[in-house]
Amino acid sequence: MPDKPRLGIGLIGSGFMGRAHVFGFSTADRAFDLPYRLELSKLADVDLETARQAAEDFGFSEATGDWRELLGDPDIDVIDITAPNALHKEMALAAIAAGKHVYCEKPLAPMAADAREMAEAAEAAGVRTQVGFNYLCNPMLSLAREMIAAGELGEIRSYRAVHAEDYMADSTDPFTFRHDPAGGGALGDIGSHALATAECLLGPIERVMGDCVTHIPTRPDGGNGSRRIEVDDIGRAFLRFDSGASGSIEANWLATGRKMQHDFEVYGSKGAILYTGERFNELHFYETASRTGRHGFRRIEAAPEHPPYGQFCVAPGHQIGFNDLKAIEVAGFVRAIAGHIPEPFGFRKGLRIQTLVETIQQSAIAGKWLEVPR
Repeated sequence: MPDKPRLGIGLIGSGFMGRAHVFGFSTADRAFDLPYRLELSKLADVDLETARQAAEDFGFSEATGDWRELLGDPDIDVIDITAPNALHKEMALAAIAAGKHVYCEKPLAPMAADAREMAEAAEAAGVRTQVGFNYLCNPMLSLAREMIAAGELGEIRSYRAVHAEDYMADSTDPFTFRHDPAGGGALGDIGSHALATAECLLGPIERVMGDCVTHIPTRPDGGNGSRRIEVDDIGRAFLRFDSGASGSIEANWLATGRKMQHDFEVYGSKGAILYTGERFNELHFYETASRTGRHGFRRIEAAPEHPPYGQFCVAPGHQIGFNDLKAIEVAGFVRAIAGHIPEPFGFRKGLRIQTLVETIQQSAIAGKWLEVPR
């Protein structure tokens, strides 16, 4: 609406996640009654030509080949970072120093020490932050959490989760920033999603026992040589939650045939829940109270009764998608900027996930259970 104050967006990076963030901003501005009118102000990328083309494609008013130009622009209120992981810290700290709110794609930083510095800087400056964990915005995940909290599953005894994809399964694919020893690997890249979901559903993880495996020891370096791989291709961990529940997670980027397996299973004394990211508009629920001969998992389909599904579709079972989850994430962040709600998943929570990742990595090296620092 014209009478709403504007919120100018400055985006760094126009790749896969940059595009997803743009869809999130554009959809959120229309699907939700937000306290601001969102404007795509300026896009920065690796060079001016790339930035200009992306700005034209995405609907940004201006483009630049230097992300630092966004910092001093008075028309920009939010710096949105979708650049490679190793650049997050420098960009976020500069944005915070310039008094901008910051939306940063996960992981927040390659190392927990860097993530801590970023979180503390944001808190000291009083700016709002968001880390991109949009799978947490799924209405089916919210329903699962609500059912667990309400006691519908009884005492939670065990948890099992996996995030598996095959985008690194080809051993001839070259070395990328995801293979960087500083915070790279399957555990940090996609295991972070599994860990965020685990704590969202069952609360804090108290102890971990990790196992990290590298199956492809070298990859082409983009020239005529090769580079040694020091990060995990598969990362696993046993978990002990503060609640007393136990569980496990697996992160696997060599899972041939898997494109988006973000799955979890929760087992309680009265029931169980199954979920798969490959059909993420469904939740499967088992109740021990079912009468004899009627036991079995029943499917719950996403519907307007599961907010905010109804903001996207009025018909049950018609499904929402990945970019819609980004729109839900954006809407929460914008409301936090306005002071209407706390940060849904700010830098402090991003630090927590990186702390979990590093503790699992350290446990794998030490070969023993480790307490997760608070």
